[in-house]
Amino acid sequence: MTAKPRTESPAADSLRADKRRPAELRPVKISLDYIDFADGSALVECGRTRVLAAATIEERVPPFLRGSGRGWVTAEYAMLPRATTERTPRERIAGRISGRTQEIQRLVGRALRAVTDLEALGERQIIIDCDVIQADGGTRSASVTAGCVALGLALKKMMDRGLIGQMPLRHLVAGVSVGMVRGRPLLDLDYSEDFQADLDMNVIETDRGELVELQAGAEKCPFSRQDLLGLLKMADKGIGKIVQLQKRALKEKSFLFMAYGYKDKI
Repeated sequence: MTAKPRTESPAADSLRADKRRPAELRPVKISLDYIDFADGSALVECGRTRVLAAATIEERVPPFLRGSGRGWVTAEYAMLPRATTERTPRERIAGRISGRTQEIQRLVGRALRAVTDLEALGERQIIIDCDVIQADGGTRSASVTAGCVALGLALKKMMDRGLIGQMPLRHLVAGVSVGMVRGRPLLDLDYSEDFQADLDMNVIETDRGELVELQAGAEKCPFSRQDLLGLLKMADKGIGKIVQLQKRALKEKSFLFMAYGYKDKI
């Protein structure tokens, strides 16, 4: 009988396929006001993943909030047919959106509401449309990051118009993915890494480092609390850098945004 060759895991600090260190983010770029007609918009590029978020201000709220004096922030998520290597049919053709799409847009909405003073909005709704132009892993995290910037720009526009007297955005919020791939922890997984991950986790945090949402699941075998804490620490540092980029981009529009990210992490 011929013995099978052993497949050894890469060294913990060895470079990944795209030449990144294990705890290194993909190149992140944030472009403001990408759409002329939106009340606020941002294109976020994380490596080859590109997500466009556009905000729309509506002078109404869902029926369950009428007469409450409170506003609402919600999100919708979609992926362009050729955002992936093979064409994905538009969900409207099937007549309903998928469970994955519902999950992601609810995640984005929850994350943005968690950092927004809804009473300061008055009875108004802001819809954040997140469209994935190109997908290479981490689209839900990028949607939160882009959605927060688009929301901030829309709220600044409301202040400029005199619709509200104070900035309802209490904190910046951003997300990143982490995971265990072939036995080692990695930050900001691309699709090829996510596809073979033993553990995949999405972390959403505020600019204070406070957790907003944590999604983790073992793909192949259970993971330890030590693994969980190590990945959280790695995600915390990555999100700190993304928050710095959010703040830097928003400061181009107004010095009002200098107040955010005061606990920036390096």
